[in-house]
Amino acid sequence: MKATPLRHLSNLLPQTLALPNSKTFLHGRCTPFLLFHPERGLWNVCGSNTRGSNDSRVGRRPSGNLIKAVAKSFTDLSIMVKAVLTVKTGGSILSRIGIKEGLDGVIDLFGKSILLELVSSEIDPKTGKERETIKGYAKKTGEKDGEAKYECTLEVNGDFGEIGAVLMENEHHKEMFLEDITLEGLHNGPVTISCRSWVASKFDNPQKRVFFINKPYLPSQTPSGLQKLRVEELETLRGNGKGERKSFERIYDFDVYDDLGNPDAGVEMRRPVLGGNKEFPYPRRCRTGRPHSKSDPQSETRSSFFYVPRDEEFSSLKSENFSATTFFSVVHAVVPSIEGALEDADKEFPFFTDIDNLFKEGIKLSGLTGKGSLQNVIPRLIKAAENTTESVISFESPEAWERDNFFWLRDEEFARQTLAGINPLAIELVKEWPLKSKLDPKTYGPPESAITTEIIQREIGGFMTVEEAVKQKKLFVLDYHDLLLPFVNKVRELKNTTLYGSRTLFFLTPDGTLKATAIELTRPPGDGKPQWKHVFTPSNHSTDSWLWKIAKAHVLAHDSGYHELVSHWLRTHCAMEPFIISANRQLSVMHPIYKLLHPHFRYTMEINALARGYLISAGGIIEIGFSPGKYSMELSAVAYDLQWQFNLQALPNDLINRGMAEPDPAAPHGLKLAIEDYPFANDGLCIWDILKSWMSDYIYHYYSNDSEITADKELQCWWTEVRTVGHADKKDSPGWPDLKTRDDLVHIVTTIAWVSSGHHAAVNFGQYTFSGYFPSRPAIARVNIPIEDPDPEALNSFYKQPHDMLLRCFPSQTQATIVMAILYVLSTHSPDEEYLGKNIEPAWAEDPVIKSAFEKFNRKLKKLEGVIDSRNADLRLRNRNGTGIVPYELLKPFSDPGVTTKGVPYSISI
Repeated sequence: MKATPLRHLSNLLPQTLALPNSKTFLHGRCTPFLLFHPERGLWNVCGSNTRGSNDSRVGRRPSGNLIKAVAKSFTDLSIMVKAVLTVKTGGSILSRIGIKEGLDGVIDLFGKSILLELVSSEIDPKTGKERETIKGYAKKTGEKDGEAKYECTLEVNGDFGEIGAVLMENEHHKEMFLEDITLEGLHNGPVTISCRSWVASKFDNPQKRVFFINKPYLPSQTPSGLQKLRVEELETLRGNGKGERKSFERIYDFDVYDDLGNPDAGVEMRRPVLGGNKEFPYPRRCRTGRPHSKSDPQSETRSSFFYVPRDEEFSSLKSENFSATTFFSVVHAVVPSIEGALEDADKEFPFFTDIDNLFKEGIKLSGLTGKGSLQNVIPRLIKAAENTTESVISFESPEAWERDNFFWLRDEEFARQTLAGINPLAIELVKEWPLKSKLDPKTYGPPESAITTEIIQREIGGFMTVEEAVKQKKLFVLDYHDLLLPFVNKVRELKNTTLYGSRTLFFLTPDGTLKATAIELTRPPGDGKPQWKHVFTPSNHSTDSWLWKIAKAHVLAHDSGYHELVSHWLRTHCAMEPFIISANRQLSVMHPIYKLLHPHFRYTMEINALARGYLISAGGIIEIGFSPGKYSMELSAVAYDLQWQFNLQALPNDLINRGMAEPDPAAPHGLKLAIEDYPFANDGLCIWDILKSWMSDYIYHYYSNDSEITADKELQCWWTEVRTVGHADKKDSPGWPDLKTRDDLVHIVTTIAWVSSGHHAAVNFGQYTFSGYFPSRPAIARVNIPIEDPDPEALNSFYKQPHDMLLRCFPSQTQATIVMAILYVLSTHSPDEEYLGKNIEPAWAEDPVIKSAFEKFNRKLKKLEGVIDSRNADLRLRNRNGTGIVPYELLKPFSDPGVTTKGVPYSISI
């Protein structure tokens, strides 16, 4: 048999022989051995037991017998690996002080605080099974600046293979937040495993936690020693669908929205189940497993605790300094104090100056407790009144009102905000004329719109005919007629509120701005009365001018409700939750797509749970302050049924569907906009393209061909479960793309990333700026327009003091102030906000190709900041600048903390 050349013997030696490094030898932690340099054909004799020395002698090739001996010595080698754990201790992370705290101090003192086990990425070739783990206890070595360090030294045999994961058992009696684990002493330098996870006490959950190394693996590429662990971890996260969830658990499961009502508190607090039925289809939310109500077996019992998987809760900084604390403070302290200070919940503002005084003088909140701490949490809202023990809620002046106190009165601003306000996703092109309802005329009356050709011709006659305007795509509509009309009679039965079906028509003028031309308000037949509809137009005549103002207030209330319930809650918060739940159930944390999407999922489930508890629940803020009242969530379910499709959540598809754009390969972004100066679309398409480029670079790096997409079982299970379980009520609806190619995956993840970042930022962070001065966007309209079934006395009052009618139509003092406080919180950026493309994720930074792609992503977003600034400075773009106009910055990627009306976070975190 021909002898094997020595130059190639290095291929036969296990890779783990390279584990020892120079640091290991310098510290005298290994025995001497021979190191073969295949390119030089030489052997080095290395190693010393003397600390600080390193002896190396060069010699000729040894004999074959010596080589065998050397190979054996290599596999017998062991090294000492030090594991350093960083545990967050600041704020609420370790806030559960008491007996357990004392016990844990004793545990730390004796050094058995955390049990660690190193897991090999390789199976044992002798047994074909996973290798035995290497165990040790970590001891607390110090604490500084809100972080505690725990250290453990472990002896790793030379044949152990690469470390693929770390198992951890928390020996304390309380949970801890593990930031990362650093392994020192390895051949290629320290390795840090990013954890960012709550680890329950073993006394609460005896199951050991697993933390995989940062490197992503497709399922088929998973190292053999980690395959079983990968599967078991996903099984743990799925749970068994039984029992009530505990606060420390990490189980992700689906359920319908059966927890919005509180039937045990009375019949008036009952609400229908959303999801799982034909009447109210809806996305699924996170299962909590609470017992069902005795009063209504279809509904869960209410509780102050809304379970979300532990790692979905806010970080310490976000929880301590902003979102949770601020939100709870407003809901539990500020709102009740407002209700106490304003004893008559239905009282309107007597004068417009009283509205202005909300920003100048504020409201004394004599019943507010704990005001000192509240002043620290929300200092721009809660201030100490001079020379008194009372506190004052004094609102920061919204930028739009600060720039122009009368901006809300101008028709131009009313029209402009459909393109550059907080709900730029509702306006659509008029594709057919005349306008006509699709509702059943037997129930809702004649379907023909009262907006006739003659009415519109009077308004645009100086430009062109109505037929030409439709043909040239110059007519646009804000159409809430068919969505709202079925709710009108039900809402009107509620106290101090009303509703209409509405259509508002706009004409695109030669200067690129929209002109509001007509508003139609419709009441369906009911209570023995026939259908009523009327068209209002701008006018110089005093009566018609005031009627137009009141009609605008109704339309703005409709738009505010649609914005909050559909554009904001349904299309971002609610529709995104099934994608998050399923990703954690079906995609391992090792999966490249999980690592790509995870930043877009942070904190969404937590803020959704808070919303279910206090915003969208029976008697919550939405029902108190917005037009649909107790029927708000039913309306969002109807909108989901009629309007939501996954493919239409992609910005280009959404624009095309609404007639606001058409495909054009020669145009920027491949789309020709129907309105060239459409700030939301122009800036949004830039973000869409930047996201798509980043997603494409990432996906094409990890998938070398399309067949790997179809072969990826985790990926396919995720996409199937999203459609058939998470959005089960729409599983057979159009709009679900196939997942067969890399381009399919790029489109899917870009859509998800866009909704969680750009879409949400566009509809969220301008709420206080544009709605904080509530006459500009009243959330509710409380009285009918005076010419509907006119009462002589009310009509006479309108003629004498029309501004009183407008003030009575606006929200009451209590409604307006509560909604303003909530909108302020929702519009505020957290100090630790994670902005799109600003900071690189640990796993991305470790791969040079992905790191380079991310840096390109970051550069494009920084460049976009300048592009948006240039657009806002271009005087030709009249929809985004002008005297007293707030520049459109909602899609500028980065921001400082606070209410800034800019900044695009990765995720829906508020």
